Amino acid sequence: MNREQLRDYRAQTVPLFNSQKLKLGVFALNCSGGSIITNFPTDRQMSWDYNKSVIQLADRIGMEIALPIGRFKGQGGSSNHNGSSYEVYTWAAAMAAATENIMCFATSHVALTHPVVAAKQAATIDHVSRGRFGLNVVMGWFAEEMAMFNVALRKHDDRYRYGDEWLSVVKRLWSEDGGFDFEGEYLKLVGLESEPKPIQRPGPVLVNAGTSPAGVDFSARNVDICFGSPAKPEDIDQLLAVKTIADEKYNRDVALMCSALVVCRDTEQEAQAAFQDILDNGDWEAARSMLRALGVQSGPCNEGYDQRMRRFVAGYGTRPLVGTPEQIVDMLIDYSNRGLHGIVFYFKDYLSELTYFSERVMPLLKQAGLRH
Repeated sequence: MNREQLRDYRAQTVPLFNSQKLKLGVFALNCSGGSIITNFPTDRQMSWDYNKSVIQLADRIGMEIALPIGRFKGQGGSSNHNGSSYEVYTWAAAMAAATENIMCFATSHVALTHPVVAAKQAATIDHVSRGRFGLNVVMGWFAEEMAMFNVALRKHDDRYRYGDEWLSVVKRLWSEDGGFDFEGEYLKLVGLESEPKPIQRPGPVLVNAGTSPAGVDFSARNVDICFGSPAKPEDIDQLLAVKTIADEKYNRDVALMCSALVVCRDTEQEAQAAFQDILDNGDWEAARSMLRALGVQSGPCNEGYDQRMRRFVAGYGTRPLVGTPEQIVDMLIDYSNRGLHGIVFYFKDYLSELTYFSERVMPLLKQAGLRH
C-alpha cells in the first residue's frame, strides 16, 4: 500500500495512530528501578502482579503505549540498577493477553535476537494482541551485556548497517509469501519463510531511538516512530530532522515521541521535595557505570557531566517533568506545540502515581485539547 493508504489503514485499525493529539504510555516498568537509578526498594515493582496492574490501569484510562526496556545485565552499584528484569517478548505477549486496547511493545536488541526468531515472535504476539504489537528496534550499546552472548559491540555506524539488514529480513518475513534467500554484508540466510503473517499490514509498528546521523537516517528510512530523550525542550526541535528526511527523502511518515520522568504532586513544593528525595537516594556508582558504557567520561573537559549524572539518576537522561498537575500539563502542551506526537512516562511508584496522574492530570489534558 502507498503512503496515503497506509496512513488511512493505521488511523482506522492501529491504536497508536488514533485521533488523540498527544499519545501517552508507560515505559521501563519491566526492569528494577525503571528509569530511576536509586537505592529505593524495587521488590514491589519486580512482581508480575504489579506489572500487570499498572499496564491494565494504563489501558483502562486510554493510554496507547506499554513499552519495556530490553535488559539482560544490571548497571552495578549498590542497587545493580536494572539487574532484575522481565524478558521483553514474553512480557509483551502476556500483557497483550491481559489488556484490550493498549499497544504492547518489545524492545529488541538486533545483535542478540536472530531476525527469523524475532519475526516469528512478533507475528505471534500480534495475533495474541489482535493487532496491538509494536517492536522497538535497538542497535545495542552496553558492551558488558552483549559479552554475555559472546557478541562484540560493533562500531557505531556498523551497528546501524547491521540493523538495516536485520530489519530488512524481518519485514520480508512479515510480508512475502513463499521462501526467499537473503545475502547481505552481515547476514547470509537461505530458504527463509514465516507463517502466519502479522495481523497488522505491512507489519507491527516499529520504533527506533537513534539520534546520531546514522540513527536519524535509519529511523527516517525504516521505522514509524523516532524516539528521543530530550534533556531540554529545545532538544525536541532536533527530532524534527527525522520527520523531514523521512518525508522528503523516503516519502514516509515518521512520528516523534520521547520519554520523561513525571513527579507530580498537589503543590510545587511537594513535587520538588519528592524529586529531591530521588536524588538524595541516588546510586551514583551505577549512574557513572551507565555513562561509561555510553562513552561519557567525567573530567575537566566535560563541564556538563554532573548535570547529566543527575538526569540519569532521575530519568535516564531525559528532562524530568516536576510540578503540580497544571504545571505538568503546561510542559506537555509545550512538547506538543514543538511537534511531539507522544510521550511515555517513568514514575517512582508507577501504580500510585499513575492513579494520581489519571485523576488529576488526564482531565486537564482533555481541557487543553491534547486528549479527548
